[in-house]
Amino acid sequence: MIMMFKTKTIILLIFIEIVTSHLLFSTADHCSYSKSKITRVAFLGTGTPNPDPKHSGNSVAIVVNGTPYLVDFGPGLIRQAAALSAEYGGDIEGLNVINIRRAFLTHLHSDHTTGFPDLILTPWVMGRCEPLVVYGPEGLKKMAEHILEAYAEDIRIRLYGCEQANNQGWRVIANEIEEGIIYKDRNVSVEAFRVEHGNWPVAYGYKFTTPDRTIAISGDTRPCENLVKKCQGVDILIHEVYSHSKLKERERLWQSYHPKYHTSTIELAEIAKKVKPGILILYHQLYWGASDNELIREITKTYDGLVVSAKDLDVY
Repeated sequence: MIMMFKTKTIILLIFIEIVTSHLLFSTADHCSYSKSKITRVAFLGTGTPNPDPKHSGNSVAIVVNGTPYLVDFGPGLIRQAAALSAEYGGDIEGLNVINIRRAFLTHLHSDHTTGFPDLILTPWVMGRCEPLVVYGPEGLKKMAEHILEAYAEDIRIRLYGCEQANNQGWRVIANEIEEGIIYKDRNVSVEAFRVEHGNWPVAYGYKFTTPDRTIAISGDTRPCENLVKKCQGVDILIHEVYSHSKLKERERLWQSYHPKYHTSTIELAEIAKKVKPGILILYHQLYWGASDNELIREITKTYDGLVVSAKDLDVY
């Protein structure tokens, strides 16, 4: 009798685990949070410096009334944008690459910037006929200048060789910003706020206010009171994260490094409880062998709001 009771208990626990896992997977795997036709949030890449083929370089596109605004320039971002565009079988007309004209940089780390030449040059080659306008921290202007210098011969040949490319689309207007409202047009108001990312003297998160949504993007940051203050009650909080449990298995150097530069699942749960977003979306995930479901479980142990873990080319 006792053996039968134990067997039934084990079966019940397995059943609960399967159901729970299915619900978590479904929540994380389907982009059904909003059917907004005004504002769409597309994850061009959710990756880190690790060259994981399943996670392209870090970049998020916020598309409002068909106009795209990019945050961060990770490697591969233009091809990822093309994959979602109408030209290549997607359904986001605004991500046809010649439409990409405004972008915002959180900080100068390479995994957020090695797509910068692609962002400058490929849309121009495809026909963009006005300068790319970018916003970000000090050092952005110098980076843009050096990229254009490095590609000077390519630009010269495309301008004066057989292609006869236009003489505007390769240009860059780089704006080095301070905290506050740094951009406005008929679609969006963009606020930059300081975050804390290890030894970086300046790193930013961004808050986008559109006609129907407020969207905050953390950039790379450890737990930061300024982020909590600036992001209160946003509809969508997009936040970087690493696995709290898996950090314990890392080398001592990295156990010291990551808490200074990034945010654990446990810490993010506390941040979300204070911010109270409509939905918390994980990106720039440091898994170290954990799954998306495991990241979500670590957060939802203490946070009862809606949480999903973004994958490349997800759209919310």
